[in-house]
Amino acid sequence: MSIEACPYPFAEAGQLELAPEYGRFRRGEGLGRLQMPYGGAAWLATRLADVKFVLADQRFSRAAARDNDMPRTVPLIERTPNLLTLDPPEHTRVRRVVARTFTMRRIELVRPRIQHMVDELAGRMLAQGPPADLVADFALPLAITTISELLGVPADQRAQFHEWSDKASAISDVPVEEILAARGNLEAFFADLAARRRVTPSDDLIGLIVSAQEAEDRLSDGELVQLGTILLAAGHETTANQLCGYVFTLLNRPRLWQRLCAEPELVPKAVEELARITPLGVVTFGRIAKEDVEVGGTLVRAGETVVCQLAAANRDELAFADADEVDFDREHNPHISFGHGVHYCLGAPLARLELQLALGTLLSRLPGLRLAVAADEVPFKTGRLLRGPKSLPVTW
Repeated sequence: MSIEACPYPFAEAGQLELAPEYGRFRRGEGLGRLQMPYGGAAWLATRLADVKFVLADQRFSRAAARDNDMPRTVPLIERTPNLLTLDPPEHTRVRRVVARTFTMRRIELVRPRIQHMVDELAGRMLAQGPPADLVADFALPLAITTISELLGVPADQRAQFHEWSDKASAISDVPVEEILAARGNLEAFFADLAARRRVTPSDDLIGLIVSAQEAEDRLSDGELVQLGTILLAAGHETTANQLCGYVFTLLNRPRLWQRLCAEPELVPKAVEELARITPLGVVTFGRIAKEDVEVGGTLVRAGETVVCQLAAANRDELAFADADEVDFDREHNPHISFGHGVHYCLGAPLARLELQLALGTLLSRLPGLRLAVAADEVPFKTGRLLRGPKSLPVTW
């Protein structure tokens, strides 16, 4: 029996609200069925258990997506092998090159530097006086500077790589030729940085990746460039969107903001709960079944595609009590905002540290922070892989 596919994407319910279709699919039987914008129909996983199963089970392949006109959100067919389109053991080998840099111990070493940057940006906002744009004046410069210093990107080139990164993540409102050009520019940008490290070795992350070419983790030239490009782009876009999304969520719930001002020790738990409740990405990065697999009562045939909606899974009523509520006292919070399985976000420890320090500093230095415009006037990004405010006007 065939199942009628629902046209995708859905009309989102609001700036950081989830379309109601996700909840209906999650509460229904089996997997949902979507007619994707490109490549045909795909299965949709929205329950936490189903999403974790698909992300962790190696019978579902990301590598099979390459050179495949599969069901997808983005107009371009994935062509290039990179961390996002590799399966083990190739994925394991490439990931191992940088995994040692993103351990909790190594990330803790940069805590003082990140705190210094946060203090500097907050101080600059206070000195200039209200109003301010939390995206342009705080979140984006923090995220760009953090990943740039970790990798070793010169200060005078950081604005340029962000511009390319923004276009490279487009899915609908940028012409395809501009998306391709932006990706090509990012790759050339990182290839140039890597070439400089071969001449003048360094102990930054780019230097580490280059040195891995000559060591036991040997990377091809293409793998090196793709790895660096992903780290550059994903290393700042996600954190900046997360931080502004979290602050927007809090400023729309003043009681929660005030509670965190009074109880700053709750900030780590608050970051986890805000990660759970605040949507970040759209449905993308489908996985192709290598054999027949049953998921949540649905038989997925070999060759069929499953896409996952992490934000919907984070609202699963079977996994989270009062799933649609923001609860800083939640004892058990198994959210998957940083992914799950072998593709779990490499930079999660760094992102958590940035988010905790940034939010904690805003609470302590700007306790009277509030939106400078009505909430429904805050502009949000459209046509991108990531959701978040384009600007976030605030005052105090």
